[in-house]
Amino acid sequence: MDTASISPPPTHDWHPAELFEPRQASRTDDSHDVDNKRRAGAPRYAIIILNQPLADNLDRVKHLWDHACIRVAADGGANRLYHVGGQRGDAFFDALDAIVGDLDSLAADARRYYEARRGPDGQPTRILRDPDQESTDFGKAVAYVRAWHREQHKGDGAPLDLVVVGGLGGRVDQALSLIHHLHLFQAGGDDRRDGEGRTAREAGPSGRVYLFSGDSLTFLLRAGRHRIRVRSPADAEDGGGEKSGEKSGDVFGKHVGILPVGEPSRVTTRGLEWDVTDWETRFGGRVSTSNHILPETEVVEVETTKDVVWTMALRGVEGS
Repeated sequence: MDTASISPPPTHDWHPAELFEPRQASRTDDSHDVDNKRRAGAPRYAIIILNQPLADNLDRVKHLWDHACIRVAADGGANRLYHVGGQRGDAFFDALDAIVGDLDSLAADARRYYEARRGPDGQPTRILRDPDQESTDFGKAVAYVRAWHREQHKGDGAPLDLVVVGGLGGRVDQALSLIHHLHLFQAGGDDRRDGEGRTAREAGPSGRVYLFSGDSLTFLLRAGRHRIRVRSPADAEDGGGEKSGEKSGDVFGKHVGILPVGEPSRVTTRGLEWDVTDWETRFGGRVSTSNHILPETEVVEVETTKDVVWTMALRGVEGS
């Protein structure tokens, strides 16, 4: 084969700060106006609430909620919304589209509350029980969101990103399960089973999956080249309000990690305090944790031979 004819792998551009940037579009605006603004550059995403406390960084949770195009709670995630919202007399989280799962964790008071509420489309909040024990509540919520997206946007091929709130908190086994699901869902699969009990990956476009834990944002970098914009040019040039190398407009803190979950990888980075070149990373060997984004860096570049998990701290969190 003529190696000169082989195209280089594509470069994937990431703009995670856009999720947290102030903007006018919200679910309460005219739907056509919202769609136009999203097409003009605002990210298009669904939000899934997991069964983890929401008190940490609640303002950012509210921002993500306000600008999501569909809102779903995975089983006991509805309890968490109720505890920080309706139970306190705050209606902010009332407009919930659906509660999805086996419902073994859904509290009676939260269920009664949302049974009396309506989603943003004016329809009652859907409470959908799926008893399948071969899939997780998280997986069922993802499958619901993607089915909704296919129905709403037939033929346009536009991907829908997922922002998962509550990721990587709580029990270690649940946190590792979420990392596993990053691999599954970023590939476009739903956590379903076919007739022979095998995980079924549905064909079709899928968006990017972000795990938001209140103090960090985590996502999967598939084998290839990636450019991760960690701050806007205005932030990098802003000389005021510096703290520990951060600028006043930064969304993210300085700490990042690159984790070789699944299999060893060889990684090259540019834009970090401790950059590496063709560096082997594997569990039981070397892993990159507590690395730092340089104050002048706008875009971090990562090349990886295998899938790795990228995690970055949010600004204002202790230790970030």
